[in-house]
Amino acid sequence: METVHDILDEGILAHVAFADDGMPIVLPMIYARIEDQLYIHGAKATRLFKKLKVGLPVCINVTIVDGLVVGRSAFHHSMNYRSVNIHGTARLVEDEQEKYNALVAITDHLAPGRWEETREMTKKEAAATTVIAVTIETAAAKHRAGMPVDDEEDYDLDHWAGIVPITTAYGQPIDDARLKDGIQVAPSIRTLTSRK
Repeated sequence: METVHDILDEGILAHVAFADDGMPIVLPMIYARIEDQLYIHGAKATRLFKKLKVGLPVCINVTIVDGLVVGRSAFHHSMNYRSVNIHGTARLVEDEQEKYNALVAITDHLAPGRWEETREMTKKEAAATTVIAVTIETAAAKHRAGMPVDDEEDYDLDHWAGIVPITTAYGQPIDDARLKDGIQVAPSIRTLTSRK
């Protein structure tokens, strides 16, 4: 489970899959993990959140892409990655303290410490926001690392092969055009954008 937690803690985007009237749906969502619970949030009008009153089986995928693997033949091209698939039943979070804790965790998962740097959420905003929790019932981590694995006879060919690394990098913050004069970039954002 440690590998699953490590991938979830490093990733920033989850793809949440569920069935809606027999049709498969996949939604990209931000998330946070608190122990063996994943929390996601969104507007109450979203169809996913409308289905939660009865409990909804979901599959959640988080993938971190580490590089393109380029082989000597097109057949042996691949990708280095770390991924986790989670199955569980989504439930509506109705306890106000759990909802608050989840919203703090989701905000801080994107930029640690950011929740404390923002104004307090209004009752109207809280009422318009739905939080769901998914207990990690089953999880499977999958990864690939390393060079291409070409056919033995292809290693003598004059074709380049190797890895093209892919990293997630944060750019320099861009001030909102309506930011008051003298407001500096928040510490959480400075820390985020200074990561190597």
